[in-house]
Amino acid sequence: MISCEELFEVFKKNDLNFFTGVPDSTFKEWMSFLADEHKKGLTNIIACNECEATAIASGYHLATRKIGVVYMQNSGLGKCVNPLTSLCDKEVYSIPVLLMIGWRGEPGKNDEPQHKKMGRITIPLLEVLEIPYRIVPENLADAEKTINEMKKLAEEKQMPTAIIIKSKVLEEYNSKTKIQPNYEMSREDAIKIIVEEIEEGAIISTTGKCSRELYEYRKLRGEKGKDFLTVGSMGCSASIAFGAAISQPGKKFYIFDGDGAILMQMGTLSTIGAYKPRNINHIIFDNSSYDSTGGQPTNSSKVSFGEIALACGYQNAYEVKNKDELIKKIGECYEGPNMIIVKVKEGSRKDLGRPESTPIENKKEFMEFLEK
Repeated sequence: MISCEELFEVFKKNDLNFFTGVPDSTFKEWMSFLADEHKKGLTNIIACNECEATAIASGYHLATRKIGVVYMQNSGLGKCVNPLTSLCDKEVYSIPVLLMIGWRGEPGKNDEPQHKKMGRITIPLLEVLEIPYRIVPENLADAEKTINEMKKLAEEKQMPTAIIIKSKVLEEYNSKTKIQPNYEMSREDAIKIIVEEIEEGAIISTTGKCSRELYEYRKLRGEKGKDFLTVGSMGCSASIAFGAAISQPGKKFYIFDGDGAILMQMGTLSTIGAYKPRNINHIIFDNSSYDSTGGQPTNSSKVSFGEIALACGYQNAYEVKNKDELIKKIGECYEGPNMIIVKVKEGSRKDLGRPESTPIENKKEFMEFLEK
């Protein structure tokens, strides 16, 4: 295994000190290291999505002639196909970037359902895109050769290249930067309160721990079928809910969103605001972190989601920080679209489980619930 400090020295030797992207759990240790070591000559720009990160690294190259590193989960590779083919490609602007891709769903290894397909096609997709790649070995000497090779190739050919990081290649790293908002509720506390307060309506929850916490509480209550658990497609829960809500205007829909997810697809707010479905209540659990990938910081502390929602056409937007405020505002959600930003603590239970039903089973039960 390789330590983050050793990997840092490898990047430094290759004059690779500009990083941007969206955190991935495969190399969450490196993401935590970047958050801590920004004063060592590293630049780390936490982007809202992988397309943005690819464009940021392209701008960095235009201004410096140097190569930026774009980090992402392999699901993000699918997202940034457009800028890779229409911006960075040799047949367009010929802009070199080094992609650092975490390999979720690696064939032959157990992983969650949403990662299996992308894990299987990660290598073929890079080959179709004509992006040279190497899998980073687990020993430092070979890893250094691999990174050096891909950096030189990107430089010589003026094109994107990629390094692929498997799980457990990097040693554990204890972050010095901890996000600990001093709020009363955890996300799980808030989820339980909302479920208890709403008698009717369907919930569409975002990917990651939010859906896992909702699933566990429904199981505890002996309920099922009322929620669509978005296990992948980060940032898309609000759009899923919008499509369902305008198709069933007589039913209430609640969106359980995260700050990182809404930042990734913030344009959805303008769509919801423009069409104004009265039956949508958009709830954002804001803990200023990417909780499911290791707690790396988001930019939400510098963003006013409520003001943005109102500017986009939402009827109401509230921010709550405790149980009493949350219960009060849930009770005031009449004609929408409404937004409630729930400020919560970062982190989750260590024994948090995962859904026992498959995504297809969840879909069927949810559709049956909507038909009733």
